[in-house]
Amino acid sequence: MPTIYDVADRAGVSTATVSRWLAGQPVRAAEAVRQAVEQLGYRPNQTARSLKSGRRGVIGVVVPDVTNPFFASVVKGLEQASRGFGYRLLLANSDESADLEAEVLQDLTGRVDGFILAPAHEQDRAGAQLRAAGVPAVLLDRELSDGEDFDVVLVDNEGGARRAAEHLVCLGHTRIAMINGPGDTTPGQGRRKGFLAGLAGKDQELEPAYDLVGNFREESGRQLALQLLASPHPPTAIFSANNLMTVGALKALQDMRIRVPQDVSIVGFDDLLLGSLLRPPLTCIDRPDVEQGALAMRLLLSRLADGVLDDPRRVVLETRLLVRESTGAPATGRTSDSGSTSEPNRRLDSGVTTGKRPSALTAAGVRTAEGR
Repeated sequence: MPTIYDVADRAGVSTATVSRWLAGQPVRAAEAVRQAVEQLGYRPNQTARSLKSGRRGVIGVVVPDVTNPFFASVVKGLEQASRGFGYRLLLANSDESADLEAEVLQDLTGRVDGFILAPAHEQDRAGAQLRAAGVPAVLLDRELSDGEDFDVVLVDNEGGARRAAEHLVCLGHTRIAMINGPGDTTPGQGRRKGFLAGLAGKDQELEPAYDLVGNFREESGRQLALQLLASPHPPTAIFSANNLMTVGALKALQDMRIRVPQDVSIVGFDDLLLGSLLRPPLTCIDRPDVEQGALAMRLLLSRLADGVLDDPRRVVLETRLLVRESTGAPATGRTSDSGSTSEPNRRLDSGVTTGKRPSALTAAGVRTAEGR
């Protein structure tokens, strides 16, 4: 079994340098050490390290729904970024419940070196619990109303939802519905605000009958879509504010034998794992989910390494409208604002890409690459 001395010899550095790298501290020969660790298959003795440093080598990760593919991708990013630093993840599910979240945080306190938390709600007591735990914490995807002293990694919820609204209006839709998530969550607030702004910018409003709120779960998306389809004047387009509710809405459309996009266009927030393989492929707001998790982990590791209480960092990653084939002009043949018939799957605006899912999202330009 390789030892730290073997790693140091292979990398051409001292054992102290290897030890600092394993602790997450910056070192000049970081790449050489990383390669030596991987080549030798070195695994530090966690028990010995814990006794010496007082650390446990465990990071607590609490998410609101472990069945949501988005959080699965986030956890993948967390795990990738933590490799080589001697930490293991302890994953817990709050089930979108502030009470269960409080129990989980209490149970993990004293057993982990840090927390990564996607809060169930903004107005819960998680902030006080994290402070009392006395270890670094990073908020992921959602903020806390009293969490201004924590690092946080978000996505541009407003911008993404605004692009969805503008896309549907430009296709000629006027009866546009939104199936949103809870208003006491960061995504629910941001996506509603952005969608309303996108409609207002095109001189449209969200009619009360088309303004529905679910719980980010598949069944709520299905039930609310059925409610919309049963109305006297059903919408010709639906924006669903998360992936699971989009799945539910698609099931409702299928059950009612509603054609997509001939009868109803649909846009979802978050790409589905098989979104490009659906028939028709799903138009969606895409975001860098794995990158979001990796960045949250890097922020936490930097806190664990430095132990410095500097200003909290708030990072907002960009979203993109990925136009596929689930959106098109309404059956009445309405025209876009320019007066010409919309081209549903060939429009390329700022922040919009067509075809396959991007493998990387950057702030500059639009990139088309292979899908999942």
